Amino acid sequence: MKEIVNVETIVRVPKWTVKKWKINFTLGNLFLYLSIFIVLFFIACALFPKWIAPFSPTYMNTELILSKPSVKHLFGTDYFGRDVFSLVIYGSRDSLIIGVTSVLIGGILGGSIGALAGYIGGIVDLVLMRVIDILMTIPGILLALAIAAALGPSLLNIVLAVVASAIPGYARVMRGQMMSIKKRKFVDASRSIGTSSWKIFFWHILPNFWSPLFVMGTIGLGTSILIGSGLSFLGLGTIKEIPDWGALLSQGRGYLTVAWWISSFPGLAITLFVLSINIIGDKLRDTFDPKANKVR
Repeated sequence: MKEIVNVETIVRVPKWTVKKWKINFTLGNLFLYLSIFIVLFFIACALFPKWIAPFSPTYMNTELILSKPSVKHLFGTDYFGRDVFSLVIYGSRDSLIIGVTSVLIGGILGGSIGALAGYIGGIVDLVLMRVIDILMTIPGILLALAIAAALGPSLLNIVLAVVASAIPGYARVMRGQMMSIKKRKFVDASRSIGTSSWKIFFWHILPNFWSPLFVMGTIGLGTSILIGSGLSFLGLGTIKEIPDWGALLSQGRGYLTVAWWISSFPGLAITLFVLSINIIGDKLRDTFDPKANKVR
């Protein structure tokens, strides 16, 4: 009888390796890959605008004022003869700075408040959460609008306004996460052998604490950009010669009937970026959710 040779025993390729690098071109994965590409493209626009934009954002061609989209000017020109495509690319920098900075500061501050309230408990939890509850009764956009209007138009003030509107959500979610983690068996085991409370907090709880905060921050990036663009649209953003996406929307709203492209393409950029971030955030949430992985 001929000996049957198993190919898997010769090659000895771990099954998890094959599964890890397998690409499934489903509709959901197609949207995910497209979203990643869009996000990376806008990040490249923010970091290297001179390499991507065909014109300077301050270059004015008075002979082509309010020109329609064409091969030379993909998004047309505005009322000064500036290339709208170049303005969208250069405007991505301030918009992404507002979003990323607000998420980082808001996530750190809000996560720290929620973690301390959930871990310490008692009067600290009561006081901090009552303050957070008061802030959560105010819609985020209204809170950011009030703070930005009080501080005045500038990039720093917009960041502070968006951070203030984002802190309550992070604090409330992270408090619930902390309340869940500190009741697990490995925490009780560490406490039973005499490990100090702060060592348990930094060495055992925090490593299990970052994944939901990371997922929430990814999804919150789109919300922060929307709020920042809304404040800029209302005239509370930075006053400079290179406007961000919200300011571009505001500048083009008076020309919608004669030059729709001035506002349409910055609005399309905001929509694509926020939608892409939400798709990536949903994928990360499914990946880090232990219940979802268990069901699969």
